Amino acid sequence: MTALPTGQQYPISHGRYGVVVTEVGATLRSLTVDGTEVLYTFAEHEAPRGSMGRQLVPWPNRIRDGRYSFDGVDHQLPITEVPRNCALHGLGEGVGWRLVSHTADEVVLAGVIFAQQGWDAVLEVEIGHRVDDAGLTVTVRARNIGATRAPYGYGAHPYVAADLATARLSHRFTQELQVDPERLLPIALVPVTAEHDFRTPRAVADTEFDTALYAPEGSWEVALETDERRVVFWADDTQPWGQIYTNPTRDAMAIEPMTCGPDAFNEGPTSDGVIVLEPGEETLSVWGIRVD
Repeated sequence: MTALPTGQQYPISHGRYGVVVTEVGATLRSLTVDGTEVLYTFAEHEAPRGSMGRQLVPWPNRIRDGRYSFDGVDHQLPITEVPRNCALHGLGEGVGWRLVSHTADEVVLAGVIFAQQGWDAVLEVEIGHRVDDAGLTVTVRARNIGATRAPYGYGAHPYVAADLATARLSHRFTQELQVDPERLLPIALVPVTAEHDFRTPRAVADTEFDTALYAPEGSWEVALETDERRVVFWADDTQPWGQIYTNPTRDAMAIEPMTCGPDAFNEGPTSDGVIVLEPGEETLSVWGIRVD
């Protein structure tokens, strides 16, 4: 039998909602409502593009030059975003995850991030996807099963399909990360700019995002509304950061919950978001999607 690019496919469903999660990367490949696809995504026989549906562990976003220091030790990660000379979106891409459980409405997968170049800790990460009347809930539990302390951050990279020329966006973020325009690395956390302030809902139109936003109160919601549906992303207070990205083709928007901002493993305006896990410690984050 020929293997699929993302391995085994795990469908779950409840009421209006259907979801498919893949073995490779515990990737969210599909979210349908009343049989219609909501995500900007890839087919079963394809490989994902542009981090579609990817789980970002043990850090989201980018690390400057792939370098960081932790507990007095300097680390050099592989450069995976060559144009910006950064290590991008963690170490989970292309990794097969182990099935823990699979029922009609929930699938739980687990993976281990073992020691490797630039990373000397060992983390076990368990990700559950569950659907009910309220939509999709994603539960992420990371546990340090190694002998050394570990820096940790988490993010997810789902896209919602929409014509951005007419779609209306709303969010609750009050701050955004000012970055250098060439490498998108942090400069300062500032009040949300007028360009990216959608606390009053309005059309996205020609607004461009590749922007890390911050909610000091912690939890947040982002809604993208079209004539057909209103898709709401939400995150608990362990994920005060959200990255919004407008696809250059203007037919999709990535809405990414994150526990920390870009380059958080290095000293700077995002570094206080890093979670340090002692051996045996764990942390839990929850986010989700509903369609109103």
